[in-house]
Amino acid sequence: MARWIRLFTEGDASQRALLGGKSANLAEMARLDLPIPPGFTITTDACRAYLDGGAIPEGLWDELDAGIHGIERQIGRGFGDAANPLLVSVRSGAAASMPGMMETVLNLGLDDATVTGLAAQAGDDRFAWDSFRRLIQMYGRVVLGIRGDRFESALTTHKRRLGVENDAGLDAQTLRAVVEAYREIIRGVTGQDFPADPVTQLRGAVEAVFRSWNTGRAVAYRREFRIPDDLGTAVTVQAMVFGNLGEDSATGVAFTRDPATGERRLVGEFLPNAQGEDVVAGIRTPRPLDGLADDPRLAGAFAELQTVAARLEEHFTDAQDLEFTIERGRLWMLQTRAAKRTGIAAVRIAVAMVDEGLIAPAKAVRRVQPDQLDQLLHPMIDPAAELDVLTVGMPASPGAASGQAVFDPDEAEQLHQSGRPVILVRRETSPEDFHGMVAARGIVTARGGTTSHAAVVARGMGKPCVTGAGDLEVNEAGGFLNVGETVVRRHDWLTIDGATGRVIRGRVRMVQPETGEDYRQLLAWADAERGLRVRANADTPRDAAVARKLGAEGIGLCRTEHMFFQGNRLQAMREMILADDATSRETALAKLLPLQRDDFVAIFRAMDGLPVTIRTLDPPLHEFLPHSSAEEGNLAWEIGIDAGVVRTKVQQLREANPMLGFRGCRLGIAYPEITAMQARAIFAAACQVTREGGTVLPEVMIPLVVAPRELELQRAVVDRTAETVFAEEGTTVSYLVGTMIELPRAALLADKIAPYADFISFGTNDLTQTALGMSRDDASRFLPDYVGKRILPHDPFLSIDVDGVGRLVEMGTKLARSARPDLKVGICGEHGGDPDSIAFFAKAGLDYVSASPYRVPIARLAAAHASQGRQGHESSDE
Repeated sequence: MARWIRLFTEGDASQRALLGGKSANLAEMARLDLPIPPGFTITTDACRAYLDGGAIPEGLWDELDAGIHGIERQIGRGFGDAANPLLVSVRSGAAASMPGMMETVLNLGLDDATVTGLAAQAGDDRFAWDSFRRLIQMYGRVVLGIRGDRFESALTTHKRRLGVENDAGLDAQTLRAVVEAYREIIRGVTGQDFPADPVTQLRGAVEAVFRSWNTGRAVAYRREFRIPDDLGTAVTVQAMVFGNLGEDSATGVAFTRDPATGERRLVGEFLPNAQGEDVVAGIRTPRPLDGLADDPRLAGAFAELQTVAARLEEHFTDAQDLEFTIERGRLWMLQTRAAKRTGIAAVRIAVAMVDEGLIAPAKAVRRVQPDQLDQLLHPMIDPAAELDVLTVGMPASPGAASGQAVFDPDEAEQLHQSGRPVILVRRETSPEDFHGMVAARGIVTARGGTTSHAAVVARGMGKPCVTGAGDLEVNEAGGFLNVGETVVRRHDWLTIDGATGRVIRGRVRMVQPETGEDYRQLLAWADAERGLRVRANADTPRDAAVARKLGAEGIGLCRTEHMFFQGNRLQAMREMILADDATSRETALAKLLPLQRDDFVAIFRAMDGLPVTIRTLDPPLHEFLPHSSAEEGNLAWEIGIDAGVVRTKVQQLREANPMLGFRGCRLGIAYPEITAMQARAIFAAACQVTREGGTVLPEVMIPLVVAPRELELQRAVVDRTAETVFAEEGTTVSYLVGTMIELPRAALLADKIAPYADFISFGTNDLTQTALGMSRDDASRFLPDYVGKRILPHDPFLSIDVDGVGRLVEMGTKLARSARPDLKVGICGEHGGDPDSIAFFAKAGLDYVSASPYRVPIARLAAAHASQGRQGHESSDE
């Protein structure tokens, strides 16, 4: 017969899958002979058996009874003994941390008889009846499924009658009345009495914890953090200890290192004569932990706590979060787990523990989660600042910024030029808003997701961005937004927090994190661990300089179209589009040539010695043209042609589905002079920087290829142009020509495309859109529902769709290398900065990933984790 229960003395920290994180660490503390209340664990096997079979597995209740008898013998009290009652707690504890998602029931074992015994033990009637009140309330909500507000309403009624504001003001007599009121609620809802039998209470609580594995919030949490649904939860059954038995009792929380800064010192808070939930509920203001030393009744327990804390940190070789109770001067440890910490603290602790000889550099690299580095790279809202939060959208690009609200990209640019900080507010953004996005300190959109245009561009520029703030009613023409009854008008101050999605009214104080030597040391260790190279997506010289400073090993994607939206270049671009013959197009392109060349010169200088992959023109031409009759008229007047010609051309270029229309290499094949101009700018810039003594490694990337012949034709244009430029310049530069694999057909024909390519790079943004048939800007309307109904495991635009898009990446890589074994393969979509996706790309055999500049450190650390064969933090924070 299966065995469903393990004593704390029978396990250890390695048995997390069986015992759950909480109990595994309790078992480890038992092995270390530390003071923990006696107890045992109902294993995750029992939970899975219950969930699979719909009933308590055979033998569990017998084992539960035996476990309780064991606690009775250890503690010298009886479960249900009226004179000397034993009370127990029942807590959930999964192998993966799910804080607050499942259930707990405390004070099990109380009834009309044992409450009197507890009062006698404690010498405090009020304490006993309050404990009974708490049990009935928790049991009613957790086990019987009664809404918590029913109990809260009854409690509030009694507080009003007595004229007190909080629970602590209720006397014993009133609490007895509350207990009776709670019993009436249970009778009214269930038709049954609150169970007086402690065994019935205990069994009901265990079964309720099992059921809590599948509550809506638990399922949603697992989905958000990609925790498997089949793990199940363990159940910890433990003798209750009380920190509210007098002034020689207390309860508190301690951290072996400061979780905000990483400083090596014991910090925390405690409450004298209180229960643990009082600390969490904020009923009373806790005191700093070191205040325990000032009270002679508690000082001895504090000295022991210091010793225990140091021992636990040394044993687990990580900063610990400790929960403890002091009962009549005696210390009891209730929990230890890896401490949650800020990114700044995570880096400092990891490096310090290497210096202290506790861990090796490879373990320090594993200890820091890639996304924690975001906090070291972006301004943060001062934690002490008071906030007027308007709404919460999607956290699309980390960091925080304050500025004056503007609703027009042109005005954003104007105000920026006059030195005024702005927050650009739009219903959604498009490429023609780019100049306003550059000018803004932060961007907010009412629509779109975390991979929408606004999000992608903002991350690339390292600007804070909040998208999908659906509560915002944005009136761009009127220059204001509404959130309910609140109106924010043009030039009112707004603050956004791109790490949390908060949109805040007014200006807020900011703090700038410092990276420092610890950060550099950690990433140096990470670089030594990883095999995958990390490049950056960078479109401007500034982006390139930032990327290199953050450790990029080249540029994996330089999008040339963004250059055309700046200043007078847009007009030259429009002249080229409106030209009705090749000669006119070449005349317009000649105006763009020196501008593009100068951009490439600056980028090549910034990336001296590192490869730079430049994508030729990709977006459909209509994106560069006016979108209103007034703008069409202005353009016609500026370039000296009839407005009707402009209007006709705009109508001709308008497409029903531009993402799959006349764009990418299709433009270059129809108008090879466009590709030739861009190639000339690239090679002329390369020659100039080479003559200056720099080392230039240009890579020309042709987008949206679906057939080998497309790449063959475009490569021929690039190669001919290179020969011409090198002859004119008297300088030769080595270069590569490759393509983006961003359509399913290209992945399926990669072995036929590879002979014409020196490299391929998967453009996973468009590959995801075309493989799934979803627009990333529109999918936010239904994707949450798809994820919620488990149609898709997660948002495929945030993390690679391994089963679909991932298979195309694997297939394309294998096919391409079957034709050219030496072919360099990379990825340049937004997935290049996602840690889970990076782990997949490493496994698929890619050579490099390319991420937004401010995601480069995250990608470096994630690539190291991938090489180590694991992700994220190694120890529990259960």
